[in-house]
Amino acid sequence: MRRVPIHRLSRSTISFALAAVVVAADAVTKAWVRSSLADQDRHIVGPLWFRLSSNRGFSFSLSNTLPTLVTVAELIALSAVAIAACFVASRTGAIGFGLIIGGGVGNLVDRLGSPRHAVTDFISVGSFPVFNLADSAITIGVVVLIALSVSGRNLWRSK
Repeated sequence: MRRVPIHRLSRSTISFALAAVVVAADAVTKAWVRSSLADQDRHIVGPLWFRLSSNRGFSFSLSNTLPTLVTVAELIALSAVAIAACFVASRTGAIGFGLIIGGGVGNLVDRLGSPRHAVTDFISVGSFPVFNLADSAITIGVVVLIALSVSGRNLWRSK
């Protein structure tokens, strides 16, 4: 059996601990939204509203008619990202992967818990599609990883 070096374990631990925090925060906000916004929208400030919505597809309701395909694709993508998180080179990269994993798991849990296989969305900004905390975490995580890559920093730990 191959031993995992402690420096690699600490970075993947960051990813999975952050993912757990994102999943918990996402679940709490979605539960609050489903109970509080069932009857009315809430204006927050300027173009920001909380509006209860659901999405059976990928981001921006793509493939809205094939929720089973979406669920399988999410599982495959999450598995790949979780494996990649085990080989990340920096703490910043670990944070990016943790946000992506947490957002993906949050949406997957919501989808699997819904009889319609739909994800609860509620953050509305102007004419932009409605999204949720998990979607935000995924987006921020991707931006972090892109920024690391563009800056020339290595995402992957060498042996």
